[in-house]
Amino acid sequence: MLVLLAFLFGAGVVFALFYGATGLPEQMARRQMQGRIDELTHGPLGEELASTDLVKGDVTGMVPVLDRVIGQTNRGLSLTKWIEQSGVKTTVSGLLVVSAGLAIAGYFVSAMFTVLLPVRLVFAAVCAAVPTIVVKVKRQRRFNKFEELFPEALDLMARALKAGHAFSTGLKMVSDEMADPVGPEFRKTFDEQNFGLPLKDSLANLIDRMPLLDVRFFATAVLIQRDTGGNLAEILENLASVVRERFKILRQVRVYTAHGRFTGWVLMALPGALAVVLSFINPDHMNLLFRERIGQILIGIACIMQFVGYMWIRTIIKIEV
Repeated sequence: MLVLLAFLFGAGVVFALFYGATGLPEQMARRQMQGRIDELTHGPLGEELASTDLVKGDVTGMVPVLDRVIGQTNRGLSLTKWIEQSGVKTTVSGLLVVSAGLAIAGYFVSAMFTVLLPVRLVFAAVCAAVPTIVVKVKRQRRFNKFEELFPEALDLMARALKAGHAFSTGLKMVSDEMADPVGPEFRKTFDEQNFGLPLKDSLANLIDRMPLLDVRFFATAVLIQRDTGGNLAEILENLASVVRERFKILRQVRVYTAHGRFTGWVLMALPGALAVVLSFINPDHMNLLFRERIGQILIGIACIMQFVGYMWIRTIIKIEV
């Protein structure tokens, strides 16, 4: 424990010194620029300018150099977009630093309980994957919430168009009235169009931020109506109705597949729970699996078969709607 604490303290000091040498000058420059912007926003249009971001900020994380290097690769750009879609306030460097820290901590913690190097490496890899899993779960939850609120946004835009407002005004109403994530995403689309970006490019950016089928339908319907004409309010109402019906069918499918999903979770948890119970009932009998070479091999085979079985059950109960 003393060695682990000393290592963590030394790593923290190194990261702090590196951040102070690379990040503080940039932070001071940004603060000075923000002070000058605040001075300009005290005029007649101060409140409007203060509530609107005219320039997209370049967010830097714990290691700005790492962000710049990774941002120049296609994989880094995809990972950055992936983090932005999740709504997590972090960067690629922050995610990598946290993953590395958890991997090191997991390796030293596992070293207290086992001397097997493969077990330590597997535990470290699992700990390193935790931040990525958290970001992935948050991203999927944000997409699901957007899909649930999207029909209401379409109805609001349709009512605005029926009242005689322009399409851009409908975007603004949705951005003001709807909750996150629908409101902020439509706010970005409205700002891009309001600042001179063509509607086609604004909707393309919306699809890039929210790569959902319903959003693609919405953008396609709006662009086709712009070219060919028609009642856009009626089109949006029909699209909202189609999205609601699809959600209704999706919920029915989840009800029908609930038994299969529950069975999968039970089968996944049963071997681990049984191993814990047998460890209390007969510890010597269970310790053979961990001490003997053949037992360790059997544990590895069991874990692989558990994973294959879980993926198999998940493939069976996954129905696309």
